[in-house]
Amino acid sequence: MKPRIVFFDTKPYDREYFNRANRDYDYSLSFVRDRLTHDTVSLTRDADAVCAFINDAIDAHNIEALYENDIKLIALRSAGYNNVDLKALQEKIPVVRVPAYSPRAVAEHAVALMLTLNRKTHRAYYRVRDNNFSIDGLMGFDLHGKTAGVVGTGKIGLAAIDILRGFGMRVLAYDVYENHEAAVEKGYEYVSIDTLLADSDIITLHCPLTPDNVHMINRDTIGKMKDGVMIINTGRGRLIDTRALIDGIKQRKIGSAGLDVYEEETEYFFEDFSSETITDDVLARLTTFPNVLVTSHQGFFTREAMTNIAHTTLENIRLFFEENTLRNQVCYHCG
Repeated sequence: MKPRIVFFDTKPYDREYFNRANRDYDYSLSFVRDRLTHDTVSLTRDADAVCAFINDAIDAHNIEALYENDIKLIALRSAGYNNVDLKALQEKIPVVRVPAYSPRAVAEHAVALMLTLNRKTHRAYYRVRDNNFSIDGLMGFDLHGKTAGVVGTGKIGLAAIDILRGFGMRVLAYDVYENHEAAVEKGYEYVSIDTLLADSDIITLHCPLTPDNVHMINRDTIGKMKDGVMIINTGRGRLIDTRALIDGIKQRKIGSAGLDVYEEETEYFFEDFSSETITDDVLARLTTFPNVLVTSHQGFFTREAMTNIAHTTLENIRLFFEENTLRNQVCYHCG
């Protein structure tokens, strides 16, 4: 019998792409609009696997409930797993993820934020729609010849470096695990984090969130940056201390910021609050700055990435149930 899979926190585009990919698998798919919470975990009864997203709560309480419901696999349709209590999973339920759905999608979104902030096209768009054709206040700078600092040189970071080098930028990089072969091939240089902070005109974050780098962008590190630096974050929200970022913007130390992630995004991102008041004062303050661009964790959101996410997730599930390759172990990447 084909396994039954319950998907949480789904939108119409999730259903579209997973139903399309499922033509090759013919699994029984159930889509739940709500997130996986302590209240909704009961919906997993009679299921074989759970497919979760970045804002679903895979904490000790829910893991125990899933285990009691005889859930055999948790399939994340994301690369990140900082919403997963890994200790609670031990010896209970394996988990798989999608480690590389489309690095270029995220890298291109990061560069789109850079270009928009630099040339202020978001502001120009609204001016012209209001019949205001003045260009006062819209001046940017040439990217060519400037220095970009890339934190994290995994697949997304390397894709970003390719684009930035194409603009003629000097690229400095920092990573705990340096890829010297790629550095020679692509023409970038590994430096210390302090050197990167001090020398970069644009700093873009492409590293995973770990206990060691929570709030790596903070008051102290902001103080080491160039005046007027641009900061881009398409990685994880908690890489940046948002209150320190706001202070840096107010003091004009930070010239602009592009954020596709936010450290307290769980309540708001992917949802429509256009008819409601945002009660998160920090997020509300961010959206008031003309030199801050916030997008709602959409860096991954391309047709190619959604297709890869759906196929990789279902293939991970097939490997588990049909080939029994992951049983009795915790796995963060298969396929």
